[in-house]
Amino acid sequence: MRYKVALLPGDGIGPEVTDAAVAIMEYLAEASQVTLEITSHPVGGSSIDAYGKPLTDETLQACYDAQAVLLGAIGGPKWEGLPHDQKPERALLGLREALGLYTNLRPAKVYPAMVAASTLKPECVSGTDLMVVRELTGGIYFGDPRGYDEERGWNTLVYTRPEVERIARAAFEQALKRRRHVTSVDKANVLESSQFWRDVVHEVHRDYPQVTLEDMYVDNAAMQLIRQPTRFDVILTQNMFGDILSDAASMVTGSLGMLPSASLGDQYALYEPVHGSAPDIAGQNVANPLAMMASVGMMFSTTFQLPEAERTLTEAIDATLAAGHRTADIAAPGTTPISTTEMRDRIMETLQEIMERQRTSAPIA
Repeated sequence: MRYKVALLPGDGIGPEVTDAAVAIMEYLAEASQVTLEITSHPVGGSSIDAYGKPLTDETLQACYDAQAVLLGAIGGPKWEGLPHDQKPERALLGLREALGLYTNLRPAKVYPAMVAASTLKPECVSGTDLMVVRELTGGIYFGDPRGYDEERGWNTLVYTRPEVERIARAAFEQALKRRRHVTSVDKANVLESSQFWRDVVHEVHRDYPQVTLEDMYVDNAAMQLIRQPTRFDVILTQNMFGDILSDAASMVTGSLGMLPSASLGDQYALYEPVHGSAPDIAGQNVANPLAMMASVGMMFSTTFQLPEAERTLTEAIDATLAAGHRTADIAAPGTTPISTTEMRDRIMETLQEIMERQRTSAPIA
């Protein structure tokens, strides 16, 4: 199989974690007998510096031409003084809208070796393995009218029936692959848009009787996520709530540097780590590339339909962490962290060991 992948390294630590992940991507592709055609394009602040806009027509066309997009990170203080509609982050919203990426999958899994890295008690986070399914192209981030003046600021929160139906189906489909439990998060006690959301989700649920559905207010969901994260399987929620809850879930796992994500539509797919551009550590070779690598794993499983490649990569990450290798964001006090490139090399070595073991233990036909 041959696939086109558009790389958008972006800003800050984006290029560093992208470089590390591409090495893993190319190795997995070769091992899986997949041919990749990879092209790199500017986006965000780097695109502003080069072309005066955060998302050029050329970069967008490259994404249209690719089967998958791999995005590093966007933004930084250098561009904070720009008008709101010209900031680097507008590129991300533009990509989501242009590519129709309405489903955002954000898994939060606590690797056994990372149980002590969370700020929560080990017995609280051990066994956490949840998936946030966030609606990505509707809600308050995209609603009109919106604006501000000297006296007030305003945004509009709107959801249509098709928008809620398709994200609800995405969540129920995810649940069928997991533990068959969906928690739909809203604020139906005070927001009419949330009551509408709840009604439509329940209608869609009729097509998935094998999945258990519960409703939960977003404030309670935030509390339960910290109190007992293992109670969740799939969390279904709207754009803004999903943005907040998935970042909260990252602290359960110990670091934003551990969380991958996939943004999916009917035709296109974009993969990116949940973390930001971290300009304070950019260029120092200390960033954690594991979220970016795990995003590559999601690409292999979802776009390339090679779930075994993702499972093997997850096993390699787990084994590397179990061997005590840590970047600075997840290193225990008093220990010496390894660099971005060293983590890349450790993951690569472990991948090679796992695949060699798989090859030699395979039954002879």
